[in-house]
Amino acid sequence: MTKIYHFEKLDVWQQSRQVVVAVYNLVKKFPVDERFGLCDQMRRAAISVPSNIAEGVSRVAVKETIHFLEIAFGSLMEVYCQLQIAMDLGYITEEEFNQIKPLIQSTSNMLNGLHRAKKNQL
Repeated sequence: MTKIYHFEKLDVWQQSRQVVVAVYNLVKKFPVDERFGLCDQMRRAAISVPSNIAEGVSRVAVKETIHFLEIAFGSLMEVYCQLQIAMDLGYITEEEFNQIKPLIQSTSNMLNGLHRAKKNQL
């Protein structure tokens, strides 16, 4: 039997992985000269979201959990900002941006809910 870690059961963690996949699929279309610029930055920020959720909810201290959830939220907002910049630069279309935007908003709402719940534990 394979062990399931607590964070793997969280909808917000599962959905944040969808954000990672969506970002990776979008940046495949970017110009080659952006490979080490915006592409790399967007991938790192996207990966930071589920990684920090996993690390945070694996902590014993509630304050540490909150800290990592705040980092995850910041990274999600970084991805959102970078997607807007990618659209401004013509790397993605407005339609592509509008397709990923609800996923980011939903993930943001879930993260905020988890953050609020953890703060209420203090």
